[in-house]
Amino acid sequence: MAHADNCILSAHCSLAGGDKCNVLCPSYVACHGADGLGGRIGSANVPAEYRRLTLANSPARSDQAAAYKIAESYADTFARQFGSTTERIKSLYLFSFEPGTGKTTTAAALINEYIIRHYIGSIQRNRQPLDRPAYFLDVNAFQTDYNAFNRPRVPDHIAEPAAARYYAQMTAATAAPFAVLDDVGVRSDTDGFRGDLHTIINARVTEGLPTVYTSNVPIEDLARVFDARLADRVRDMCGVVSFVGESKRGKR
Repeated sequence: MAHADNCILSAHCSLAGGDKCNVLCPSYVACHGADGLGGRIGSANVPAEYRRLTLANSPARSDQAAAYKIAESYADTFARQFGSTTERIKSLYLFSFEPGTGKTTTAAALINEYIIRHYIGSIQRNRQPLDRPAYFLDVNAFQTDYNAFNRPRVPDHIAEPAAARYYAQMTAATAAPFAVLDDVGVRSDTDGFRGDLHTIINARVTEGLPTVYTSNVPIEDLARVFDARLADRVRDMCGVVSFVGESKRGKR
């Protein structure tokens, strides 16, 4: 059974749509897993609804033409991951005051584009692609787990899995060569959670690892949400991309 429409590599594959395009394809398995839910996309923690997105098929593309022009130019810099230039991949801050304008959709498309380029570029260079070249951190869910194991009198069967998820995500988001931090600054936080988030961002900036942030908070106001030091870290080597219009949630 052909699966070209379900594979993020289809636009780059000469076999897409043909008889050899099926779920047994090694590249499909490498990116999506044998069950379509794993592989490098699954390892990157990309939410299920975004795992087939690219910049070309993103539903936010038509409404955010200016942002997507920037996003496409940004994706072209992903080749720098192979050390062909000393110029590093910068970070992006996807911003709009309104929720539901396509920031998360676009961030997911970008992380998939990074994985595509990492996989193909590694194969072309006779290198073994990393199992987790990128990681998607839902900051809201991350904070929910933090709260679950830091509240008093939380049952162990709730607190312990939450703590395990939390620290696993913290490790992955800190170390991944490319990351998305989705919904930065949308909730008030405690000193402890803020400190952990600062640890992730500080480590990524220090190591020169590119990060795509999404937020409804203007980048110049991040110091009101976090502290000035964390806000400065986010701004370092980070371009701002504005998303326009009203929320499209529930309208597609």
